[in-house]
Amino acid sequence: ILVCTVLPLSAQKHYVPHVHVGFHGGMAMSKMSFSPSVEQKMLNGLTAGVSFRFAEERHVGLLTELNFTTRGWQEDLTGTALNYSRKLTYLELPIMTHIFCGGRKFKGFFNLGPQLCYMIGSSIDSNFDYKDPTNAEGFPLDYRSTEQMGMDIKNKFDYGIVLGAGIEGIIRKRHSLMLEARFYYVLGNIFPSSNKDTFSASRGMSIGITLGYMFRVK
Repeated sequence: ILVCTVLPLSAQKHYVPHVHVGFHGGMAMSKMSFSPSVEQKMLNGLTAGVSFRFAEERHVGLLTELNFTTRGWQEDLTGTALNYSRKLTYLELPIMTHIFCGGRKFKGFFNLGPQLCYMIGSSIDSNFDYKDPTNAEGFPLDYRSTEQMGMDIKNKFDYGIVLGAGIEGIIRKRHSLMLEARFYYVLGNIFPSSNKDTFSASRGMSIGITLGYMFRVK
């Protein structure tokens, strides 16, 4: 509805296309959607990248990025001295519609679009033998899936939908700062998901908060 409203309004006046480049960084909190379910906590990671933004209309543009992000999950072992987390490191390529409005000093914006990712690394942090947790003192085995701890990653490529919202402040004529919160929902599985496999779903999801800088090239 917003896009259909602003496009006719923007066409009424001449608008000089804007081109911006920049960089951003922040934190990413993530977990997995397993089926059967796995008790988890959010895993804290980092995200950073570079941005390219092109706006040919007054309120609508295109934003694409190349990001380096760590995601994954942390097992919920509350009540024990045990810990397990698995970090998955990705290169991300989101291609999003950028919808914005506001004045000369401050703007609000929404970003929405698909995202492609490729896993370039995986690491496990654990203080017990996660391949045989039955020998770990105090491990809560009752009604708990443990196969995911030692399973090899099958699918390094993933894809999904990203949605973000934030504010942009113009600090000088060609310079601006952006604060954004973003949600990413993965549509692909990292583990095999056929009828004979352990998990029918093993999809990630993450919430990121970033601070960015943009420079207007044109």
